[in-house]
Amino acid sequence: MRLKISLLKEPKHQELVSCVGWTTAEELYSCSDDHQIVKWNLLTSETSQIVKLPDDIYPIDLHWFPKSLGTKKQTQAESFVLTSSDGKFHLISKLGRVEKSVEAHCGAVLAGRWNYEGTALVTVGEDGQIKIWSKAGMLRSTLAQQGTPVYSVAWGPDSEKVLYTAGKQLIIKPLQPNAKVLQWKAHDGIILKVDWNSVNDLILSAGEDCKYKVWDSYGRLLYNSQPHEHPITSVAWAPDGELFAVGSFHTLRLCDKTGWSYALEKPNTGSIFNIAWSVDGTQIAGACGNGHVVFAHVVEQRWEWKNFQVTLTKRRTMQVRNVLNDAVDLLEFRDRVIKASLNYAHLVVSTSLQCYVFSTKNWNTPLIFDLKEGTVSLILQAERHFLLVDGSGIYLYSYEGRFISSPKFPGMRTDILNVQTVSLSNDTIAIKDKADEKIIFLFEASTGKPLGDGKLLCHESEILEIALDQKGLTNDRKIAFIDKNRDLYITSVKRFGKEEQIIKLGTMVHTLAWSDTCNILCGLQDTRFTVWYYPNTVYVDRDILPKTLYERDASEFSKNPHIVSFVGNQVTIRRADGSLVHISISPYPAILHEYVSSSKWEDAVRLCRFVKEQTMWACLAAMAVANRDMTTAEIAYAAIGEIDKVQYINSIKDLPSKESKMAHILMFSGNIQEAEIVLLQAGLVYQAIQINIDLYNWERALELAVKYKTHVDTVLAYRQKFLETFGKQETNKRYLQYAEGLQVDWEKIKAKIEEEITKERERSSSSQSSKNIGLMH
Repeated sequence: MRLKISLLKEPKHQELVSCVGWTTAEELYSCSDDHQIVKWNLLTSETSQIVKLPDDIYPIDLHWFPKSLGTKKQTQAESFVLTSSDGKFHLISKLGRVEKSVEAHCGAVLAGRWNYEGTALVTVGEDGQIKIWSKAGMLRSTLAQQGTPVYSVAWGPDSEKVLYTAGKQLIIKPLQPNAKVLQWKAHDGIILKVDWNSVNDLILSAGEDCKYKVWDSYGRLLYNSQPHEHPITSVAWAPDGELFAVGSFHTLRLCDKTGWSYALEKPNTGSIFNIAWSVDGTQIAGACGNGHVVFAHVVEQRWEWKNFQVTLTKRRTMQVRNVLNDAVDLLEFRDRVIKASLNYAHLVVSTSLQCYVFSTKNWNTPLIFDLKEGTVSLILQAERHFLLVDGSGIYLYSYEGRFISSPKFPGMRTDILNVQTVSLSNDTIAIKDKADEKIIFLFEASTGKPLGDGKLLCHESEILEIALDQKGLTNDRKIAFIDKNRDLYITSVKRFGKEEQIIKLGTMVHTLAWSDTCNILCGLQDTRFTVWYYPNTVYVDRDILPKTLYERDASEFSKNPHIVSFVGNQVTIRRADGSLVHISISPYPAILHEYVSSSKWEDAVRLCRFVKEQTMWACLAAMAVANRDMTTAEIAYAAIGEIDKVQYINSIKDLPSKESKMAHILMFSGNIQEAEIVLLQAGLVYQAIQINIDLYNWERALELAVKYKTHVDTVLAYRQKFLETFGKQETNKRYLQYAEGLQVDWEKIKAKIEEEITKERERSSSSQSSKNIGLMH
């Protein structure tokens, strides 16, 4: 990825340009110390003077009023705030009319920023004050006051906090009074510029110590650049939070959100005092010290999938290379490319007006449909369909271009959704809530309606990243997520009645990805790269989970690596310096998943015998129990030396009825309540009581016996025997109450138990014979 610079031969301004701002993706306003405000039209390459300001107004900062205002959407910004050196800020219309000038600070007003909703304006000045103003320019409050000039300010993603500079310090101050203020030393020189991104919640800072730094919202340093030759005068996040730009003297740099640099350009600009990204994130404008406005396009982005590599060579052209036969195709578009995604044998490209869907089998005939709103901020793909996110909503389309659904939820803000907060599978869409970050909304892909009975997925702490598995049945769909403690959890997306368990899979997990071919999960854990070959094991037999993992040392990936993709058995990881590392994992677990999904149990056992690996046998054991195939489970458990479980499975096989077997398989997986329900529904009350006795659930055993008026004496007898074994006295009031005047007769109890077992056998054989008669007819 690099920047394609365009710079006029002669500058349009006579003095230094102090600030720039985009109205649409093709129109920019620039302000200069020559008192002119100039409009640039990039389609026609024309410039026109909008207004000449009075000679005593030297503009310093410009910010357009936000476009999206609640439900009312504007196609373009209509007015902007301009701060100036005379201590005022000016609200100016698009046509250049000064609507209002407000005395704001003593000395210059160094920065002014609208919040995301457009309901408040923050200004900072040389007098060290931070002031909040209403939309109409009325003073609401002075948020803070200090002895040094405040050079830059930014709103937090939820417009509830303000970040500002104080010499070498950075300060985050919430708008609520008495809320905790976060302050830390960020640079060794005065901090000149800050920016805070609403999508990734990361902070950028630049200073006179010639460095730029990336921080999280808690003030933890994520990236620290090498010192440059000159002070860094400007930094700005791209709207989607994936890239940022850095400006200095004769220097423009394009960086990844993790800090490493994609491209360095050295245009003849003087210092770049201000950088603005276009709305669609495809180009940058810079306000230059020598009167120029520099424009830079982001080109040569690259997408890879299996043997295909797609490169954006120009604004409207892509090159597709098949690395197997070196065949090259050129894809031409009518408008400039904004976003693209290559996955599941399809390339989806959104331009400013249309969406193109290419199949990797045929690059010549794309499917094209028009977009409602041009600026697509995110494309997500699954095997059957893809998701587009733009400023007004979330839309699901099939690869044939048919609109499927558009999920909605209260308080939805699509502008802050990214790959970590939205996940798509063939049947489910999951979206993390921004208002309450402990909640995940789950939707049916086909209808866009909430999944199941509409219950939300709630966790006890804030969730950072979510991912749905891609294969298998809808009923078995799982979602994995990482919370702010860096713990990895898994749960079922099925939301009917009973609350699904959320089970912890790992700790200190920084990044995760599901395979696109089967339900294998990989993640980077502290100093290890871990693959969960069968994450569902936690629901079947948690004891053998460690045996189903593959782990290797991850120190070679350096600090803060990130998983880019998991295609087939190839995992691609991006290191902190931007380099890509490819890891191949064993292909056998994927083959095992395939055999099991098509119920080829004999082939699965044969494969495990051929591979001779404990992880394979452990996965097969869990898969077999999950699919109720106890013969295979017995072989697999024997292979990993779990003798107690082999014996238990043998005892299950000898049970007389289908329901009893089912109940004991459920008990094997720890689902005791479900096991009891199965038995009670089948009318096997004694067996339900017996499993509670076996598990020493004495309260429940007695409760069932009393409720169904049967085997109360059996429960009391077993309880008495249990207490005698441990030499203890009965203290439970309910047991004392029912034991009064009751003599335990073991002969009688044994006869009753024999009778129950015989009854169950007879029931089982009669149901079997009636089945056979039905088949004969």
